[in-house]
Amino acid sequence: MRELRVEKLVLNISVGESGDRLTRASKVLEQLSEQKVCQSKARYTLRGFGIRRNEKIACHVTVRGDKAMEILERGLKVREYELEKKNFSETGNFGFGITEHIDLGLKYDPNTGIYGMDFYIVMGRKGFRVSRRKRHRRRIGIRHKVTRDETMKWFQDKYEGILL
Repeated sequence: MRELRVEKLVLNISVGESGDRLTRASKVLEQLSEQKVCQSKARYTLRGFGIRRNEKIACHVTVRGDKAMEILERGLKVREYELEKKNFSETGNFGFGITEHIDLGLKYDPNTGIYGMDFYIVMGRKGFRVSRRKRHRRRIGIRHKVTRDETMKWFQDKYEGILL
């Protein structure tokens, strides 16, 4: 009951503009995850970056289960199983980025181009649904919550990872 597990993996590509580049980035995520991709809108206008409020500027997909573990393994292999301590949050989640999606084993297509992406991993334990369900919602006990140190230890044990 207390062992850690990956609840979900969120893959994000922030293009910074709508149009053709965003469509191609969505296709990259769709190839990688084999799922439908969501597009994110800008929260407010930034004239310096040339984006307007509610303009679609990024795409993301949430992956769970064995597929998430497989993609996470490929992403960590690109990073050579090295993460910094600042990549881990206080709530036990962690994230990192890669600069080229072709390092994950996807074929390079000159029409698509090369995109970097962010990986964000949400950790949990069995029984966390208690705090999210609709009926009889309860709080999670302090000893059952995931901490930063536990996740760093899990990363080192499971993947023989190196913390910088």
